[in-house]
Amino acid sequence: MNKLNLQVRLFFSHILVTIVGVTASSVVGNFFSPRFFQFHVRELEGRGLTISTAHSQLLEVFETAWARGNFWSFLIGTLAAAILSYWLAKRIVQPLNQMETIIEQFANGKLDQRMSHLEIPELDRLAMGFNRMATSLEEVESRRREIIDDLTHELRTPLTIIRGRLEEIADGIIVGNSQIYSRLIRETKRLQRLLNDLQELSQVETGNLSLNLQPTNLRQILEPLVERFADQLLGSDRVLNLDCPTNLPYVMADSDRLEQILVNLLSNAIRHTPSGSITLKAWSDVDKVWLSLTDTGSGIAPEELPHVFRRFWRSQKSRSQKYGGTGIGLAICRRLVELHGGEIFVASQLEVGSTFKFYLPISSIK
Repeated sequence: MNKLNLQVRLFFSHILVTIVGVTASSVVGNFFSPRFFQFHVRELEGRGLTISTAHSQLLEVFETAWARGNFWSFLIGTLAAAILSYWLAKRIVQPLNQMETIIEQFANGKLDQRMSHLEIPELDRLAMGFNRMATSLEEVESRRREIIDDLTHELRTPLTIIRGRLEEIADGIIVGNSQIYSRLIRETKRLQRLLNDLQELSQVETGNLSLNLQPTNLRQILEPLVERFADQLLGSDRVLNLDCPTNLPYVMADSDRLEQILVNLLSNAIRHTPSGSITLKAWSDVDKVWLSLTDTGSGIAPEELPHVFRRFWRSQKSRSQKYGGTGIGLAICRRLVELHGGEIFVASQLEVGSTFKFYLPISSIK
């Protein structure tokens, strides 16, 4: 019995209900009908009609007719119920069979199949939930393929450079010198940075990165950070400014992760601003504190703005540069901001500059 499928179970359950109903009706009828018949016969006799001599014969004929009627009603009712039960069970199970077929196609890598709308509300909700799951799986698979393609592209360049130089040195085509070795070291550092960023992005996106959220004074983070980066810009045509009021409310933040966000944004701003100014600004607004970083650098094309926070994305200008970053930093920034309960935005114009801004919730305690 445990191996019967749902359609057979539904069929037998309907038949069982029908049998129980018809049997109960027959039992009750057989018990009460003769008594009611005798009662009404006595009423007729009380009115002057004499049928006492035929009483037993009438009762026998009635019971025979009743038994035959019950037999045919039981047979016809059960047959009708069987046909209807089979049709209903098949109708209920058919979408589930279709879902099973689609799942088998999913297992074979075909993720474009979907369930159609169903008339039964419960099954329709199940089908629509199944479609949402299928769409999510298709998006995950698409992102996985994109990540593999991008990762392959990112790893191929430094590995090709390292292998080419080493083969040339081994074949005696060139002689190793400090300049070549420095280039190889830069490429290995690039690989190491890419792998570190990937590991951190994986931790952030899978929820394995825990934050130590504490009431935080932003000035204690912003001032040393700006001072450190400003020292790196000494002697260049760039200036780094800080605009932060002294009475800024405390925010709920992990100071280390918040600094990581700002370092990523500052590094990008400096990389894409050969000359001009970079301004880090903070201000409060109702129940949140905003931070923005504005530069006067090369900017981002309008068609590229929607892709800024995607993994491995880099602008065409960055790709043409010798070292344009790994394309993971901004994706990490977005996830870290979201884990803080905030949201990050970007606005940019080509050859004018870019502004990255995000907010953090204000702390209720200090």
